[in-house]
Amino acid sequence: MFQQSALARLDPAGLKAWVISDGTIGMEIQSLALARAIGVEPLLKRVHPRFPWRVLPARAWLLPFLSLGPDSDALEAPWPDLVVGTGRMAAALSSAIRRASGGRTFNVQMQAPHLPPERFDVIVVPEHDDYAAPNAITTLGSMHAVTAERLDGLRATWAPRFAHLKRPLVMAIVGGSNRRYHLDVEAATALGRQLAPLTEEHGLAVVPSRRTGKAQETAIQQALATTDAYVWDGVSENPYLGLLSLADAIIVTPDSTNMATEALATGKPVHIVPLPGRPGKFGVFHAMLEQRGYTRPFRGTIESWSYDPPNDTERVAALVRRKLAERLPLKAAGRM
Repeated sequence: MFQQSALARLDPAGLKAWVISDGTIGMEIQSLALARAIGVEPLLKRVHPRFPWRVLPARAWLLPFLSLGPDSDALEAPWPDLVVGTGRMAAALSSAIRRASGGRTFNVQMQAPHLPPERFDVIVVPEHDDYAAPNAITTLGSMHAVTAERLDGLRATWAPRFAHLKRPLVMAIVGGSNRRYHLDVEAATALGRQLAPLTEEHGLAVVPSRRTGKAQETAIQQALATTDAYVWDGVSENPYLGLLSLADAIIVTPDSTNMATEALATGKPVHIVPLPGRPGKFGVFHAMLEQRGYTRPFRGTIESWSYDPPNDTERVAALVRRKLAERLPLKAAGRM
C-alpha cells in the first residue's frame, strides 16, 4: 500500500531517466512533456530500427536491442530509474530495458503497447482507444507542456509582433494528411477560403505544421492573399506558443490529438474545422470533446463559451510519482 512518507521523500530530480524516441515529433513531445511533469530532466535517446523491425509489430521484436540501426543512441547499462516512451517502437524497447534491468527500471508507456500489459509499470492511453488493463491510466487527450504559466510568460514577448492584426484575434492551427484525413492542395484551398471571411471582423494568424506541406501552405496563402491574415512561413521563429498565448479563439484541423489538446490548455474557445477523410478514432475523440463542452465545430463564425481546461498531464504525472515512490523508497530517501 502507498505510504505518504515515501512520496514525501521522493525527489524525482535525483532519478536517472530516459525518453525513447524514433524522432516522430508528436510522440517525442508527449514523452518529454510527461517526463518533465513528473519532475525529471530526461536524457533523450533517439533510436532508428533497421528493416524489417521498423515495419513489424512490437511483439515481433524478439531481440529489441539488436534491431537498432548504427545511427541509434546506445541503450545499455547502467539502466535508468525511469524510462518513458510513446508508440509501438518505444514499447518494444521500454519493455526490453525493464527486463534487462531485472525489473528495477520503472517504465511508462503511452499509447496501447500491443504487448502484454504486465511488461509495463504504467500504460497511458486516451479514452478513445478503448483500452483496458489493470495498470492503465486513461486520459482525454495527449500529454503536453502547454500551461497557463508558460503562456503568461510568452505574452509580452509576442504581443508586439502581432499588434498589427485586428482584435479579437483568431489562431488557426493547420495539420496535414495522415491515415485518416486528407489535406491535399484542393482541401488546403478550401480551408483557406473557409477562413478568409473571418478577417472582416477578426485578426487571423495561421500556423501550418511540419506535416502540412509546401504546396498546401502556398494554397492557403493564395486563398488568403486579399486579406490581412498572417500565415507563418515555416522559416522565421515559430510563433505557435506565442499565438496560443495571444489568441482570443482557436481553430484546429482534426488530424492531431496533440494540437486539439494543446489548444484546450488555453481555456479559450476551440473550433474544429473539418477535413475530408474517414475519421475513425479521431472522430470518437472529437465527439467526446464536443459532447463535454470543450470544442465546437467551425461553421464560419467564432462563438464564445468557457470551460475548465483538462489537466491530464499533471494528473498522470502525480500518479506516476506516487507509483515511483512505492517502487523506489530507498533511492527516494537517498539510501541507494
